[in-house]
Amino acid sequence: MSKLLVTSALPYANGPIHLGHLLEAIQTDVLVRFQKLAGRDAAYVCADDTHGTPIELRARQEGVSPEALIAKVGEGHRRDFKGFEIDFANYGSTNTEANRAVAVEIFEALTKGGHVERRAIDLTYCEKDRRFLPDRFVRGTCPRCGAADQYGDVCEVCKSTYAPTELKEPRCAICGTPPVRRASEHYFFKLRDFQPLLAGIASGTAFPEVDPQVRNFLRGWIDKGLEDWCVSRDGPYFGFRIPGEQDKYFYVWLDAPVGYISNTPDRDSYWRPDADAEIWHVIGKDIIYFHALFWPAMLQGAGYKLPRRILVHGMLNVRGEKMSKSRGRLRTAREYLEIPGLHPEHLRYYFAANLTPEPSDIDLNVEDFRHRVNAELVNNIANFCHRTLSLLRSRFEGRIATAAPGPVWTDALEAFRAAVPAYAAADLKSAVAAIVSACTAGNGFLQERKPWAADPAVAQGDLSLCANLAYAAAVLLSPVTPTMSAEVLRQVGRPGARLADLGLEGRELPGPWIREGRVVEGPPLMPRIEPKAAAALLPEEPAASPAAASPLPRSRGREGRGATPAEVAPHPGPPPQAGEGKAEIPFDAFAALDLRCGVVLAAEPVAGATKLLRLSVDLGEPAPREIASGIAEAFQPAALVGRHVVVVANLAPKTIRGIRSHGMLLAAGEGGKLALVELPAEVPAGTAVR
Repeated sequence: MSKLLVTSALPYANGPIHLGHLLEAIQTDVLVRFQKLAGRDAAYVCADDTHGTPIELRARQEGVSPEALIAKVGEGHRRDFKGFEIDFANYGSTNTEANRAVAVEIFEALTKGGHVERRAIDLTYCEKDRRFLPDRFVRGTCPRCGAADQYGDVCEVCKSTYAPTELKEPRCAICGTPPVRRASEHYFFKLRDFQPLLAGIASGTAFPEVDPQVRNFLRGWIDKGLEDWCVSRDGPYFGFRIPGEQDKYFYVWLDAPVGYISNTPDRDSYWRPDADAEIWHVIGKDIIYFHALFWPAMLQGAGYKLPRRILVHGMLNVRGEKMSKSRGRLRTAREYLEIPGLHPEHLRYYFAANLTPEPSDIDLNVEDFRHRVNAELVNNIANFCHRTLSLLRSRFEGRIATAAPGPVWTDALEAFRAAVPAYAAADLKSAVAAIVSACTAGNGFLQERKPWAADPAVAQGDLSLCANLAYAAAVLLSPVTPTMSAEVLRQVGRPGARLADLGLEGRELPGPWIREGRVVEGPPLMPRIEPKAAAALLPEEPAASPAAASPLPRSRGREGRGATPAEVAPHPGPPPQAGEGKAEIPFDAFAALDLRCGVVLAAEPVAGATKLLRLSVDLGEPAPREIASGIAEAFQPAALVGRHVVVVANLAPKTIRGIRSHGMLLAAGEGGKLALVELPAEVPAGTAVR
């Protein structure tokens, strides 16, 4: 079996680790821990992404050097990841000589291969600050919808994209003065040279492997035509100077992914084209473009091994909306760790129980978090293990006896067996559900057999059987809850157990593994989440108020298009009922609506509902949205497929009949006499409706 290297996206070094970072790090850590559990030589490598204009300006604002800033931030990142039991083979930095050397090597190889050219372009320049401004450092009025105070690359109101030179009444986000346009020569990577490779990735015939929904997203970009990528920036700039240049630097998106290579121990054994190794990248859907198009093309052009898989997850939302510090919906890793009553493995379990191989968003809802962790992890899995082992200690001095398997053994082991391929397919949600199912069977068996009151000989056999099931549960859940699982394994005398010890891969189910042994004393395995602790994680939101003015952009990501997704504006309120008069609203309230073209991909009835249809709608995003729409009286499901409809895209998600509905279709009429608001077929999915 070949070695495996797994990476997650590099956190930007101008702020602390937050729950969104943890979603990805926990996902990656669980995947790598499972591979190790299965006996594979697997390593998790990551690093701080340390270059770019935001780092330089943040350091200036704090009165320190960029090097001092990233050193301080990096120390906090390592500490917080450790607090959540993230096990890195190495966690480094992109601001190293090793990273500079590899970046230069790749750039020179691409240049030698004819894949880089230099040409002049018009850019936005601030004469007061004496610097060219990245997209996110220009603010102004949207040229499409007229919304004020928008970024230089995307409007947060209408979601249109544009060049910073198109903004109306532009101003520098640093000093507030109007910028000018100035020509500058830059280096461009010719992405179109790698059309065959990228078309292969999008069709599924070339590595890296990506989810089918991601392939659809890539095909959309490729069909629009691949654009050359500017890989240089003018000084002043915190980064690596391009060899032979006085005031030109590598763009951060060139040297950041190079950090995967430079921070890999014994990197030649992974990154050489002939290396007996696999490489996986775990990323969020906001950076697909860079990782599934630019990065594979760069690697191929420079003669490096391509990743085998790119696993893409959705974004972490809070109460149905994107995390936002100004609205009280951003929580850092450190804040979580300092809340009494919250355990790191509470969050590890909750994220794993929601993560699938698809790029679907995850909503962090306080009540769902508390109830699910308490019901599944604490009351089911941990309670089953603790109750079994405690009863063995109290009634039989901890002695495990030979037990005869029965129906509960078969049911539980079949569920445990299902967890293995689910883990391997990165379907953590299904893996966790299988373990929960097995422990549910074990708890039911204990309730039925009542070993606390049964004949001692029968009770010891029943408890010994359940001790074996607790052992298997601890082994299989160890990638998710390493500390709790290690404690169970210590108590049953099987520390360091591996997947092969369970023998689940055979056609026949194994018998009990522990036929003689003694359970040792141990503490309760996992505390419950009390309402007070859960409430402290995400307190009630304060009343909306204008964000405080800042000399820096609100974005916490790297500068440039695609680095940070635009925030979704809150829905202004419920629509009026049919027949009611409508009060006048200010223009800003109307402008807050995000209306987009959606293409209906699938439609089906909802069981038990006469008015609802479950729709899958393409809004030009990495994954289609699910929408529960009350139009079943007016339309047959098959008649909706392929229609180009208008969708309110920034309506907060709501669970309707078990469907997490995210969006609303526009229609006129009532009941069985409805007419959908439709657009011509030539309007692409995701197009803003203005």
